[in-house]
Amino acid sequence: MPSHLSADRPAAQPPGGGSVDALISQTRRLKGDVDAVRRDAGGDGSDPGDRWQRALCDLALHQLDDLDAHLAQLREGPPTPPAADGAALPRAAAAAGPWRGSLLSRVGSAEWNLLTDEAVWSAELYRILGRDPAAPPLTLDELPSVVPEEDRPKLTAMVTGCLVDGRPIDGEFRVARPDGEVRTVHMMGEPVLDADGGTAAMWAVLRDVSALRRSERTVSETRDSLQRHHDRAQTEHRVAVEAQEAVLPPWRGALRLPHGEPGPLDVAGRYLPAASGSMIGGDWYDALELPGGATLLSVGDLTGHGPTVTSSMAMLLGALRGMAMAGTRPGPLMTLLNQMLEATGRPALASALCCQYRPGKRTLTWAQAGHPAPLLFRDGTGRRLDTPRGALLGAAPGGSYGHAEEILREGDLLLLHTDGLVTGDPGRSGDAGVAGTGRLLALAARLDEARDAADCVRLVVKEFGAAERQDDACVLVARVTS
Repeated sequence: MPSHLSADRPAAQPPGGGSVDALISQTRRLKGDVDAVRRDAGGDGSDPGDRWQRALCDLALHQLDDLDAHLAQLREGPPTPPAADGAALPRAAAAAGPWRGSLLSRVGSAEWNLLTDEAVWSAELYRILGRDPAAPPLTLDELPSVVPEEDRPKLTAMVTGCLVDGRPIDGEFRVARPDGEVRTVHMMGEPVLDADGGTAAMWAVLRDVSALRRSERTVSETRDSLQRHHDRAQTEHRVAVEAQEAVLPPWRGALRLPHGEPGPLDVAGRYLPAASGSMIGGDWYDALELPGGATLLSVGDLTGHGPTVTSSMAMLLGALRGMAMAGTRPGPLMTLLNQMLEATGRPALASALCCQYRPGKRTLTWAQAGHPAPLLFRDGTGRRLDTPRGALLGAAPGGSYGHAEEILREGDLLLLHTDGLVTGDPGRSGDAGVAGTGRLLALAARLDEARDAADCVRLVVKEFGAAERQDDACVLVARVTS
């Protein structure tokens, strides 16, 4: 029976060498570009996004390697193995070894003659299946013996469809090599018909796609990992936002404290999120009426971001409120907060500022733990209050905290903030904290003209809130009204 390769039609001629060479050059340049992108991905493998990018680049490189190899084969033309005397070798003999222009090592071919039960394999197919080239090729009946049991129905269906119904073969299955390695092959083929239109043989090209499928699985796994990472981040963000909203003061805009009309303090505050919107941290602001008519003003920042930090911030703020309600003065209160952080066994650092204002004598008593001092604005000028001793909460086991007092006047304005307000502008150079404090103090005349505390907060937010903030921040303003 004549081979399908020697059908009664002119042999296909390879395309011009120049055009194929141009395609090969383009492919190799593209491989270099993709490899450069892969190297630029960098990272230590901990970021799911970086892993996904590298996996996609690996997959693309596998595809381009195959394309490069197939174009090289196309340039060399179809296999025509010559015998030593110049005559064509029998196909079975040619299959026993490689020759110039043969199919590449990842692509093999086979033909099964149904009339003689003869099988002919290329040398490359022997290498793919890991079989001894001296051994006879497997017949169609023997081929399932090297296929894992769960893949045999797929192979049987493909072969049956080709031999019985004349359908082309296009599918994949796994093969188990004698050395124990399992590979994935993609088989494409079609029936060879005799003069009466009956199926006389079947030929196929089998391609080893094991490396390609591994790369595809890696891409799929890293994509799923990236999606899980995104889902987890969204969940953590939602939990952090809910925890923060549950803890921060329920009031928005202006508040008179102690409650009454008119009250001695006009208070307003605002939380400013980071530019990314996903970095919910441990910043807080608070204003609370205390027994006896005093008012508690506090701001603070627990280092870090996420649900754990916001829950710790809620614990810290709850303790601060409770101790202030019990009459604890700002200095001892900070000392107790520091001891509480030590007792929790959860490593954390926090800055905090706690002020108690007593309207009877207009006395402000305050303490701080590694936090920016309050700014006092009076008669169109501003200054930074002298800072009592106090390290970050959680940084000095057994540390003690001092307090300071300031006598306020009617019309005075206090501005409390977390450091993210003045250090969140990446366009500023030098000492961002000092520069930011200077910018706040420069608002003195405009703050003096503001109608109330809420207008003051809006003015500060307009000045500092438009920056691409790297961290979240809080600002709290209190004006003495009587």
